[in-house]
Amino acid sequence: MRRAGGYPSDLTDAQWQVIVVHLPAEVPGRRGRPRIWPLRRITEAILYVDRAGCAWRYLPSDFPPWPTVYGYFAAWRDDGTLARLHDALRARAAAGRDAEPTAAVIDSQSVRAADTVPKASRGWDNANHAGRAVMPGWLAGADAVAGQRG
Repeated sequence: MRRAGGYPSDLTDAQWQVIVVHLPAEVPGRRGRPRIWPLRRITEAILYVDRAGCAWRYLPSDFPPWPTVYGYFAAWRDDGTLARLHDALRARAAAGRDAEPTAAVIDSQSVRAADTVPKASRGWDNANHAGRAVMPGWLAGADAVAGQRG
């Protein structure tokens, strides 16, 4: 039974039309068990696991059984279907973008550390060492001792 509101990972019809052409088609005359779950629902279950970050076993009951979903995921991963799909979607997204960026992000640390900023307004944030080189304590002590000698 499908949830009335659906899940955030559920695909729209337009999204499904873009994805379905990259999935392996069912081979006529193929031996083995016939497919009983729609590929769209299996794909939505894979997207649910990715978006929710849950284990395969925790798929809600309105999706196909988790071993079925994982089986398709593993097969598509191993035969390169997922890589081809990812590349196609990435190329599609890149085709619609401008060559030049329309926005940039500059954090306050970058601005304070720039050579064009006067030394008096440059600051040191001891709580935030991410993304910058920090002088080791033993080296800072060596500089202080060298400064006292000279």
